[in-house]
Amino acid sequence: MKQYTLEFNTLNLKVKKSPFIIRLIMFLLAFLFFVVPVLGVILSIATGNGLHIGYFIAIGVFGLIGFYLLRVSLWNTYGEEIIDFLPNKIIYEANYGWFKDAKKEMELILPQYSFKSVGYEEDNEAVLVITCENSEIETAVKMPIAQVEELIMALQPSYN
Repeated sequence: MKQYTLEFNTLNLKVKKSPFIIRLIMFLLAFLFFVVPVLGVILSIATGNGLHIGYFIAIGVFGLIGFYLLRVSLWNTYGEEIIDFLPNKIIYEANYGWFKDAKKEMELILPQYSFKSVGYEEDNEAVLVITCENSEIETAVKMPIAQVEELIMALQPSYN
């Protein structure tokens, strides 16, 4: 499966979905990290123990963990990166399906395209690295090295 599309001046990198059971477990855990502390507080108040500051700390900590798990789950389900090559700059954005990360901008001055190996050596996977003078964009989508090399070849003549 080809994980990238290069149309006009926009590059889309798609995440390879995790197995369904793994995604289901991660979404379930994220949901439970949000709901269980709230239900615990409600149950504690209902039994007459009152409201304590520790409840709010627990809800906050478990809420942050739940948010992180939700974000990872969404990335493994809907994750994609969008890189727009404009005449004078590159705009990078990570899309999680339900929300997006902040856009990163970089001046387009003599771009250099390379890859960085990630994961286990036998997986032969890498991420795309775009370098312009002092700034660098390193994508998060892992692709087979052959695909990244093919993508670099497609990018080279278009923007240099």
